[in-house]
Amino acid sequence: MTDTRDLFAAVPRTEFTTPGKSRGLIDVVRWRYLLILLVRTGVTTRYRNSVLGWTWSYVRPAAQFLVFWVVLGLFMKLDHGIPNYAVYLFAGIVVINLFSEAFKNATTSIVGNAPLVRKVFLPRQLFAVSAVIVAFVHFLPQVGLLLVVCLLLGWAAHLSILSVLAIFAAMIIVMLFALGLGLFFGAVNVRYRDAENIVELMLLLATWASPVLYSWAAVQDAVKTLGWPDWLLEMYLLNPITQGVELFHFAFWRPATEGMISAAGYVGPQLEAIPPGLGWNTLWTFLIAVGTLLLGQIVFRRLEGRFAQDL
Repeated sequence: MTDTRDLFAAVPRTEFTTPGKSRGLIDVVRWRYLLILLVRTGVTTRYRNSVLGWTWSYVRPAAQFLVFWVVLGLFMKLDHGIPNYAVYLFAGIVVINLFSEAFKNATTSIVGNAPLVRKVFLPRQLFAVSAVIVAFVHFLPQVGLLLVVCLLLGWAAHLSILSVLAIFAAMIIVMLFALGLGLFFGAVNVRYRDAENIVELMLLLATWASPVLYSWAAVQDAVKTLGWPDWLLEMYLLNPITQGVELFHFAFWRPATEGMISAAGYVGPQLEAIPPGLGWNTLWTFLIAVGTLLLGQIVFRRLEGRFAQDL
């Protein structure tokens, strides 16, 4: 009679034979049918039993825009030196909303799917990736609204291929960065729920730490006035969220503003709202986003073996 221990010894010790282990993001592609199901579920259940339904995808950013525009633009005069401030503001808000929703949902994705994690084996990265994709789907109506406004301001007449590339670059950088952070904090959050509070704090700071409500030139002026080292400004510009916002400014705000001011015959400081070296910064921030994704994946894979026990 064959010893049972001999049978187990003959089984190759791959990552699939180790409980709770997988081959990382590679399995997301191999299990893409489950990814599609998770995305479909996330999209269809968000506004279930809601009267307004998908209208909420427009209401929230519109409310954010109105509050910031009235308080900061009209009352506090932060729109000084930024023509067409409304488009400038809204272009930044939609990028921040994409990052915020993707990062937050990816962080809570494992805990939120605890019954599945405890009962069946599947690549746990699927939950974080699906959360980022669902955030992207809800981000599209906001971009559509921004596009309509820009078209009314003459955006198409000043559009270039670089503007189109900037849109895709911004989305890729922000989503990779959010996924990397989501994998990292999502894995830590399984054991230490303080991670959710840390993420909430980071998201609170994200809007103010990026040139959404103000121009990057204001940061440059502050650095010079306070006598701080120039590398602080460089670090600020190499923030992937800052770069995503500036790429959207370049893609939407700049062409729309050029169309508006050329019709009015205005020549002013509008070009200063876009930082120099945007192309090189795009490359560097893409590498930073990829590095964040790799770090998040390493931490996730190191901790995922205990997800079922910790949940």
